[in-house]
This record gives sequence, structure tokens and C-alpha cells, in this order.
Amino acid sequence: MPQDHPTDNPILNAARRELAKRAKATAPLCTANDAYNGPAHIVSINTSVHKGTRKSPVADGRDTVIEQYGLATDAHAGHWHRQVSFLAAESIQTAQARGLDVHEGDFGENFTTRGINLLSLPLGTQLKLGSEVLVEISQIGKVCHTRCAIYYLAGDCIFPHEGVFGVVLKGGEVYAGDDIQVIKLGDGTCSFTPAEALEEIEQARQKGTL
Repeated sequence: MPQDHPTDNPILNAARRELAKRAKATAPLCTANDAYNGPAHIVSINTSVHKGTRKSPVADGRDTVIEQYGLATDAHAGHWHRQVSFLAAESIQTAQARGLDVHEGDFGENFTTRGINLLSLPLGTQLKLGSEVLVEISQIGKVCHTRCAIYYLAGDCIFPHEGVFGVVLKGGEVYAGDDIQVIKLGDGTCSFTPAEALEEIEQARQKGTL
């Protein structure tokens, strides 16, 4: 008759630990829906002088947002549908739990937010930042055509899954700590977003890469 394996078998325990380690390394980064506890506000405003690089929090915690352009001091701004970008602090915590030493701006987001699940809001939703700025959500998620250093460190990157982009409908001054309010819930469309951009996102989701 086959013998029972002891429950405290060093070889089996080592195998279990290795399998658990592999599962953690390959599991997609995803923030739980119940991680977002209000009130909704801006944690950090982040900019960079070059596209495609990590951003740094602005020194005095304030910046100017320009209508139909983006943050005045950021290289990502421009006359297109991804003028400003958002990533939740809760998403950064998800990446930190994977063992990454990452902080506000490291994923290239303009606004690090807390207390609002922007992923649950449809395209066309309008957000008020502070007392002046109005932004419309134009894209959720991003297809990365080149892998960043974070991807190779973690086996995945949170920003393509949970980064959110917007078009500036009304500019003004914005400050770290400002409230974020949902002014108008979208219907799933945004007139500023090119059809090919939406198609690229949809194809990536169908393939399971986003």
C-alpha cells in the first residue's frame, strides 16, 4: 500500500513555496474594488520634461492645467485625447505589495488619486479637480508597445491596466489635496477619443493582454 507523506516534509514544503512564489510573480497586477475608500482627492501632481519617463511630484504641490492641452509643465501635454493621466494611490500600493519600490509619479501619471475608483467610471465622465479644473475621461488603460523596467521587475505593470486618461475641458490651478468630484457620469463614449485608439484597447482586452 502507498505510504502517506508526512505533512511536514521539507522537500514538499520547498516545492509549495516555489509554486506560490511563481504564482505571485505571474499573477496580473489588479487592485480590488473595495480598496478605494473616500473622500476622493489628489494625492500628488507629477510632471516630467520628457515623454515616456517617470514623473516627479511638483515641488510646491501646485500646477496650472491648460484647457485642451494638459499640465503646463509636463511633456505629456498636447493637443490630443490623452492630455492628462491618472493613477490611484491604491494601484501603487498594489504594485508595492508585489515588492516594487515605487511611489507617486513613478508610473508616469500626472495625478495620483485616492478614494475614487476611476476604472469604474465610463468614458465621457466629467471630473472636477479642485475649484476650477474640469476633465473628461477619454481612455481607460493603455497598450504599451515597449516594456518598461517595472514590467521586467514585476512580470507586469499596473499602469496599462489601471491608468486613466482625460481631456481638459476647463483649465485652472490645481493643488495636491484638492477634492475630486464626479460632475457628470459618461455614457461610455468620448468625442475626443479616436476610433483607432478604442479599437486598440478593445483588441488588447480580448487577447487578455490588458
